[in-house]
Amino acid sequence: MSDNRQSLSDLGNLTQQAAVAPQAAPATTSTDAAPAPDAAAPEVPARPATPLRPQEIDQYGRAYATGRRKDAVARVWLKPGSGKITINGRDQEVYFARPTLRLVINQPFGIAEREGQYDVICTVKGGGLSGQAGAVKHGISQAITRYEPVLRAPIKAAGFLTRDSRAVERKKYGKAKARRSFQFSKR
Repeated sequence: MSDNRQSLSDLGNLTQQAAVAPQAAPATTSTDAAPAPDAAAPEVPARPATPLRPQEIDQYGRAYATGRRKDAVARVWLKPGSGKITINGRDQEVYFARPTLRLVINQPFGIAEREGQYDVICTVKGGGLSGQAGAVKHGISQAITRYEPVLRAPIKAAGFLTRDSRAVERKKYGKAKARRSFQFSKR
């Protein structure tokens, strides 16, 4: 079996050869042989184009999605607008006072390069503020991909469409918490 490992310098040589080959090809033409355009260019396997999912919009021109994180569930409606985000009837600055939580819920717009282009109306129940922010982020990501199916690839690559399934482990019988034992007393 031969060793097919290549280094970065080999890759650089290949790219230089590929750049020089198209320039040299027109100079070597002969009248008795037919030119073969595919002989010099390496064959690139064609990627199958993934079919776009249909756009899912309700009668009011909104996309709806549900986001979940820990015990929080967010129902999100997304429509074109000025970038206003309303959560449980309050503005995002009021509901999520911590800047890190506001940063979390705006991440899908940053990845999709759609900052300030959509209005979001959201209702969140359950969990704490961190879980609710994660649920809103998940719901916004799902809603964007339903409104603009073209954006599914970059949002999925960032990992925003996957529900974060981590949750608090339940307390076990005979333990102080999920895994913590009671304090041992020798005497």
